[in-house]
Amino acid sequence: MPISPRRLPITEHLRELRHRLVIIAIVVFAGSIAMYFPAPFFYDLAMSPIVHLFGDQPLVLLNPFETFTLRFKVALYATLVVGSPIIIWQVMAFFLPALKPNERRWLLPTFAAMVILFVGGVVFAHQVVLGTAFEWIVGQAWEGVTQMPEASTYFTGAILLLLGFGLGFQLPVVVFYLMIFNIVPYDKLRKNWRVAYTVLIVVSASATPDWSPVTMLALFGALVALYEISMLLARVVLARRIARQKARGY
Repeated sequence: MPISPRRLPITEHLRELRHRLVIIAIVVFAGSIAMYFPAPFFYDLAMSPIVHLFGDQPLVLLNPFETFTLRFKVALYATLVVGSPIIIWQVMAFFLPALKPNERRWLLPTFAAMVILFVGGVVFAHQVVLGTAFEWIVGQAWEGVTQMPEASTYFTGAILLLLGFGLGFQLPVVVFYLMIFNIVPYDKLRKNWRVAYTVLIVVSASATPDWSPVTMLALFGALVALYEISMLLARVVLARRIARQKARGY
């Protein structure tokens, strides 16, 4: 379905929403089937920073039905990551009719930024955070306690952490558009940086699936850097508006 260039009544919005959700559901369903057979490859890729923590001890499945469940779970999450550009595009296309003509020029740059940030968050978590975080978590066991690493549980924790970072890295888009649409003026965000950082701590704690301070602090540090970059970008792009707001005392 092409993107509608006009504003739509509420019934058309609901129909558009249903259509976008159907496309996303088809992508997830078809992708999960397609990814089912190469699932071991994606499992090994996702778990590569973790498996060395157990030496020669393999990760186990506790019942025969878990073989199918784990494989399908891997296929599903692989589809969410690989198919993220299509999913992001469908979400953005739903909101397009509500935008003014001068606002629609931001669609393609925003789409590109969201995809790049999502992939960047997943790669950052995989290459930098995942191994350190699980090493800290596994290290919390004490003498007399033997860990039996269960493959499905560890994979779920790893992939949720990757997705959490991918979603958390969307922060610059949110901050940028708060200022683009003049929902929150630049100076207000700049002066209330302590509040913004507090929100980032809460987001970091919520987006990470474990209680590990390693993952929370890693995500918080990355979000702070992205927040400051988005503020700098907004200062350049919105220089004239910011100057007018300062003159009016906003």
